[in-house]
Amino acid sequence: MSSAISLERAPALCNACGVPFDSQYFDDSDVVAAPANVGDEIVLARFDLPPQYCGFLQYFSQFTDKFGRDAANIETPEIEWKLLVNNHSLFPYLNLRHIVNPWGYGSYPMNLRLDESSSLELVARRVKKPTDVDILDRIRRVGGRIMGRFWYNPCYGDVDRRNY
Repeated sequence: MSSAISLERAPALCNACGVPFDSQYFDDSDVVAAPANVGDEIVLARFDLPPQYCGFLQYFSQFTDKFGRDAANIETPEIEWKLLVNNHSLFPYLNLRHIVNPWGYGSYPMNLRLDESSSLELVARRVKKPTDVDILDRIRRVGGRIMGRFWYNPCYGDVDRRNY
């Protein structure tokens, strides 16, 4: 029998979800005037994972004042929504022109993995100028929210796991 003590420790993970016990939450949101000109973009929500941290995107939500007046107004033909990770569109949320997760109605949960030091953004972009007919019924305000969890990942530099 060996009396050597191993420097390796089992990570403290939740038995139900596998997320480390020391994880933290992130939640960022904003409601602003819709982009005015075709091609203009507005970052509605952003979160940057610290170095040596990874995590999950668990929820995102979208809002327009038009949807707020009538929940049947889920189409946003003049506004394109982009969920970006490190400036790349996140599949399957590629350039949406409708509300898939309405703010205030309980978004559909997800667990999309975010790699170490990722930057996550929810962006609204003006892609079409409203016509004279719909000028009174155009989208004037947009909102977005991202929520998730993040934690220190020991494989990116935990000194307790090094063998000396």
